[in-house]
Amino acid sequence: MKTKLSKLWNVYKKYGFWGFLKKLYAYVKANYLDRISFAVFFRQSHYTRVIDGILSGDYDRIILWRSSFGYNVPLFQRPQHIANNLAKNRCLVFYEVTTMTDKVKTVKKHGDNLYLINFNNILMNRILMRELQKRREPKYVQLYSTDWKLSVENIKNYMARGFGFIYEYIDDISPELAGTKELPQNIIDKYNFAMSDTRVYVVVTADLLWQDVVSHRGTEHLVYSSNGVDYSFFESFDEDYVFEKEFTDILTKKRPIVCYYGAMAKWFDYELLKEIAATGKYSVVLFGIKYDESFDENIKGEENIYFMGPRDYKVLKNYARCADVLMIPFLINNITRATSPVKIFEYMALKKPIVTTDMNECRKYSSVLIGKTHEEFLSQLERALRLSGDTEYAALLEREAKANDWREKAAAIIDMLREDEK
Repeated sequence: MKTKLSKLWNVYKKYGFWGFLKKLYAYVKANYLDRISFAVFFRQSHYTRVIDGILSGDYDRIILWRSSFGYNVPLFQRPQHIANNLAKNRCLVFYEVTTMTDKVKTVKKHGDNLYLINFNNILMNRILMRELQKRREPKYVQLYSTDWKLSVENIKNYMARGFGFIYEYIDDISPELAGTKELPQNIIDKYNFAMSDTRVYVVVTADLLWQDVVSHRGTEHLVYSSNGVDYSFFESFDEDYVFEKEFTDILTKKRPIVCYYGAMAKWFDYELLKEIAATGKYSVVLFGIKYDESFDENIKGEENIYFMGPRDYKVLKNYARCADVLMIPFLINNITRATSPVKIFEYMALKKPIVTTDMNECRKYSSVLIGKTHEEFLSQLERALRLSGDTEYAALLEREAKANDWREKAAAIIDMLREDEK
């Protein structure tokens, strides 16, 4: 209860009173009112046939994605990409939706072997679990380390029914990432369980997370699978896309555009951002969401900084391709040292010069220019401008992007599972 109150308070601070009421209603409806479905109650035989029809398909294993990240959200991130690519590699995936964004009350096909399902719907969930018990294919439940909804008891119940547990250890375990004042107990409990039970399949996205797992339980059932990119998605753009006046006004200033997209949060280096803007050389353009109150606390209408808000994943690339340099100006702390930024690989696919602060996972790539200090970051921005249009550098970006396609990241997870399935 304390965790939920903390989460609600953060929502209030982020969206204001009326936005809070709207979000609160959507949350109550999704998590309580929609749990009881008369449509399913009176048509149980129909939905049993639907599930049986899905389970009669051609696949090697079944995976339940149980972190309520949502599917149709502006931030199209690792969960959706991994689910898509698992489905393409002979996994039947049931992806948990949040009805606040996905509007799926029962189950809906999204693609071959990929189904969006409302696990909050008690009867729908019961029908699915009943029919899954009849299947002999390997079954798994998969979730994020930042998930604060499911308890260890929930996971153990799955395991008692014959499910394997895939724990995606994707970030430092911290309340800032959970969006709460204190770390939710469910997050702590699942982390401790995953670190102590070698039956759990652990997927890590960063070297520091790998080291943490090894220090607790060795390398059994452990695989490294950093974030990645859907390279083919960035090979084409919407040539007829119409930008709003706010963005075209920035383009007409004719200053080099330094762009970032993603969350604006406490791990963002706002002082560096202000130093870049203060040079007067660049238009600093930011796309994304205000994850917490830090943006408004630090940015007070400084010139040359333009916050554009979020853009849907499908169109964001049209804006990013207009940038001269793409950047990640994060503070260096426990969170960012253990972060594998999705955007770094998307920047590569966009074939734009990249400048980041000294993040562990960014150091691995030759295409990334690292600024260890504010002064060095500014120097690297100038170097990046000189690299714009350089054919050798563009080829390097392409090689590193293709080497980190999401297909390879999903394949690493499947290879780990397949070893036991033999």
